[in-house]
Amino acid sequence: MANIKSAKKRILVTATKTERNKAIKSEVKTCIKKVEAAVANNDKAAAEEALVLATKKIEMAATKGVYHKNNASRKISRLAKAVAKIA
Repeated sequence: MANIKSAKKRILVTATKTERNKAIKSEVKTCIKKVEAAVANNDKAAAEEALVLATKKIEMAATKGVYHKNNASRKISRLAKAVAKIA
């Protein structure tokens, strides 16, 4: 356990940020699963609607530093490609 005041503070701040990042990642994963489920059911309207929400959440996560911008772009690209394949 840390003895120095600044080290104790860093532990608290790190814990807070870790919880925030976990929550954001979980939200993004849920949105991605919704898009993939709609694609699996060949429901283009629901997939496009879910894609808009997922794109927004992924971009926000990248802005907050939870995901690297290239990682976020790759996720969005793969989802958009999957939605576009629906006939």
